[in-house]
Amino acid sequence: MRTKPHTAVLTAVLALLSAVLVSLPARAAAPDATVVPIQVTGPASSRFNLVVMGDGYTTAELPKFREQLDKHLNILWSIEPFKSYRNYVNVYAVEIASPESGVDCDPGLTDPKRDTPLQMGFWGGCNPNSVQRLLTVSQAAATQYADLVPGTTSANRQILAIGNSDTYGGAGGAYATASGGNALSALITPHELGHSLGGLQDEYDYYARGERGAPYVGPEPSSSHHTLLTEAQMLAQQQKWYRWLGEPSESGGTIGRYEGGMYAGSGVWRPSAHSMMKALGYYFDQPSRERMTQRISAKANLFQDSTPAGVVAADQVVWLQTLHPVDHELDVTWTLDGTTLPTANARSVDLATLDLAPGTHTLTATIVDPTEFIRDPAVRPTASRTWTVDTTVSGGQTVDPAFTGSTPTDHPVSADEVVYAETAQSAGAITWKLDGQPVANPGNDRDLDLAPLELTGRHVLTAQAGDQTLTWEVDGVDPDVAPTLSKPLLTVQKPTGPEYVYNDAFTMGLVAQDDTTGYVVPEFRVDGDGWYNYYGWPTDASAPYRFTVEGTEIDQLVYGKLGVPRVVPWDDVPPGYGRHRIEYRAIDATGNIGGARSFAVTLLKPAPVCTTTLTGTHDGPLSVRDGVTCLTGATVNGPVLVGAGASLVATDARVNGPVRAERAADLQLLRSTVAGPVSADGVTRSVVAVGSTVRGPLSVTNSRTTDSATLAGNTVDGPLSCSGNAPAPANLEAPNQVSGPRSGQCARL
Repeated sequence: MRTKPHTAVLTAVLALLSAVLVSLPARAAAPDATVVPIQVTGPASSRFNLVVMGDGYTTAELPKFREQLDKHLNILWSIEPFKSYRNYVNVYAVEIASPESGVDCDPGLTDPKRDTPLQMGFWGGCNPNSVQRLLTVSQAAATQYADLVPGTTSANRQILAIGNSDTYGGAGGAYATASGGNALSALITPHELGHSLGGLQDEYDYYARGERGAPYVGPEPSSSHHTLLTEAQMLAQQQKWYRWLGEPSESGGTIGRYEGGMYAGSGVWRPSAHSMMKALGYYFDQPSRERMTQRISAKANLFQDSTPAGVVAADQVVWLQTLHPVDHELDVTWTLDGTTLPTANARSVDLATLDLAPGTHTLTATIVDPTEFIRDPAVRPTASRTWTVDTTVSGGQTVDPAFTGSTPTDHPVSADEVVYAETAQSAGAITWKLDGQPVANPGNDRDLDLAPLELTGRHVLTAQAGDQTLTWEVDGVDPDVAPTLSKPLLTVQKPTGPEYVYNDAFTMGLVAQDDTTGYVVPEFRVDGDGWYNYYGWPTDASAPYRFTVEGTEIDQLVYGKLGVPRVVPWDDVPPGYGRHRIEYRAIDATGNIGGARSFAVTLLKPAPVCTTTLTGTHDGPLSVRDGVTCLTGATVNGPVLVGAGASLVATDARVNGPVRAERAADLQLLRSTVAGPVSADGVTRSVVAVGSTVRGPLSVTNSRTTDSATLAGNTVDGPLSCSGNAPAPANLEAPNQVSGPRSGQCARL
């Protein structure tokens, strides 16, 4: 049993967990359960089977379990290689009505135990020596319910138990668990499959959270995605992920050599900065994706059916059936006595057309998966089957074609999907039509690749074999996603998209929708880094995502770091001040990936902390002689003078008079209006005017600030002049509207 680093348990807790899983018996009178096939792509014996069961859901709450399961699965299908190899996986839900709602010890040890079929509980099954987020399940009970799914065994299935809870938690390995309602719950599943199915190791540089792991001591790891070798050594020795070095990583950054992994803080290296095995929310990088593709393929048979191996007649049609990835066709090559036949990837060969010499011949069919996800030829999915052709034997027979399997017709297919249909034998062609018009499909007529058709909107696809017809709806409508941002200091609309300026943390909510049913997966990425699943906020799935310059530490992990991400508190990366581009998109339940849209955001350093705050109306002159005076939504009817060493921060304020700062520490005008001239001379720390209106001239002279004086998106009814400032003022690519002349350092602002 491998426990997740997100459970952060020590060795003693691991031992305790094993004991808990073994010792908890199934209840003598287990509640009845219903097996619901969610996705059946073929016989359980020739597929990888995901068996998902809920615990702590009463009869009235079973719809909640179904909704959470839909989210889990749609997120799984949005991640490669599960997206492309979805047809290799069967999914079954085991619905069990629980006598009580919830799970044990949620969230605390003093919270009650619940009467539930799987006996799921936090704290490693309510053990005070464990940790809260360790969510365990009765192994005996889980096995008992999984055995209700015909054809599944411990060798061909993965059990996932979802607990009725919003508390963060889970565990992984042979029996994966996750809480159903937490924001991060659905991201645990692909990570756990990385362990149990892919044999991947954790890429964390810690074991117990909050404590960087000790340096790695040992030989070259057996893990395919950890090494002691340098990049030069990997290339020279052709070891580990040398084939992927230097390429953009699917999880962000570049495939290279990043220190830390396998719970060690140093002395061992991984391929990417933050692949899924390092940080929930990102994709698998290429080395891990290659391993997962290999292992998924190994759980299913490339040969699904064929003419029985052995002797075949010289006038016979020899046929085979393959698996069907969602995004490409498998390659089939036929050879006769070692010579390749020109069959153009067909799934059958008519021996009567070959003009065979008398005697016996050897016919071989080889199936190869040409996926770009695999570069190591030693692990490329391949299978062969051989027949002996005897020219003295006859008896080829014609079988009326009848459909035996296909891409499911009960839900739409995406516009870039490879749709398939199989017949009892590969005798007779399949005719494909789109909106009633024939579609050319030479070679392998069992698969039709829709991507080259570049479809948009909705269409009807049919496949006909003999007098039988299959029909699919083609969904070429992209999902939509809309962002909702917290109030900025400034918004600038540009042809490339909107741009925003903030001087503090900001939030982004993403709401995705589609015209078909099923959970729509929103994603975002920052500055071209890896696409990241949008799940709300770790502590609240309904809350927006929060960006800060250093990130927010939650349970000793870091979230929302703008710019270069931080995963753990000791990551040494620059703060996220400055300009960034955030892209966002959505993936619908059909598999369509919507086009990415974007906005730019500039994050300034925050205003100084107020020592005096004025609201409401202040009549008469205002003299700021010390400390930090904040005008927050206030109105000042008179002039404002900011003296040496003092600071003024005006936010959504109005000053009916001039503003003058002389050797002040700070002058910041944020979304404010000044009915008079503004002058800042010799300011020592910060000058910021963003989204404000000045009814008169604006001048900034002789400032010696840490960062450039910021004059962005303002309206100035008069001249704008700047001189003697170090560094020179900047406008954050948000020009000011100035009615008078611009001069000096502000001539281009």
